[in-house]
Amino acid sequence: MAYDITMIGHICKDTLYDMGDVSEALGGAVYYSSIAAARSGKQVHVITMATSEDDSLLDVIRLEGVTVTRIPSPRTTQITLRYESPDRERREVILDAQADPFQIENFHTPESRVFHLAGLFKGEIPDNFISFLAEKGEVALDVQGVLRCSENGTLIFKEWERAAELLPFIKYLKTDAAEAYILTGLHDRKEAARTLAGMGAQEVMITHNEEVLVCAEGNLYTAPFNPDNLSGRTGRGDTTFAAYLAKRLDADPEEALYHAAALCSIKMETPGPFKGNLSDVLTRMGQLGYQAKTNH
Repeated sequence: MAYDITMIGHICKDTLYDMGDVSEALGGAVYYSSIAAARSGKQVHVITMATSEDDSLLDVIRLEGVTVTRIPSPRTTQITLRYESPDRERREVILDAQADPFQIENFHTPESRVFHLAGLFKGEIPDNFISFLAEKGEVALDVQGVLRCSENGTLIFKEWERAAELLPFIKYLKTDAAEAYILTGLHDRKEAARTLAGMGAQEVMITHNEEVLVCAEGNLYTAPFNPDNLSGRTGRGDTTFAAYLAKRLDADPEEALYHAAALCSIKMETPGPFKGNLSDVLTRMGQLGYQAKTNH
């Protein structure tokens, strides 16, 4: 079977400490991303690594019509998240356990239009997957998977030494504002996006708490977020990028961007992945100010 998007990355068991409340939830970029893309109408495949004991955790993804391939690992990734501000922009991330890294040698590549590398930490998906998969389809990369490192369990960021070499293989690149600064040394998000595009990435997305920006085809586009509350803040970037990728397969960058901002705005109002439908998203796009183009 050919898929629209194949997402590769570790599923994760999260423990959340949120302003005094403690909860446990399924997490990981592939969790939020796959459901956002599937509810955007695309055929989605997730390739992840976890123990056989945790296979049932993946049923919530399977129930969305997503094909899931679980590669056996002696451990499933586990993370503790501590939110330290009411806007949920400051958080502590602690890696408690980590599944094995993916390996090209035993990786069975499906037929797919887009390969979304949705890693959580550096080394989870080795850099050689980028050029390898670029020969088989379009590559999308969330840079957290090449910048985030664990030092004695604590999250730290390190530079991506192979950025100049590998960015030209990437069709879609996603960063947040802090990650864009690490890659470019620029605080201005528009300039950072242009710089990353100049380094070879064809389309660059930078997320921020107020808006999402895309540099595509030489143009800059922005769309705001407008959630009523932030109880579902976890998974914001994953959801936004996946929604953009899904819509971008059959829409222009601006429409795909507003689709992503609208879908994620709805998602942020409720903990967990996106639970709405395309009608909800279209309504929210109008609220964000998007005006559909008409052909004359």
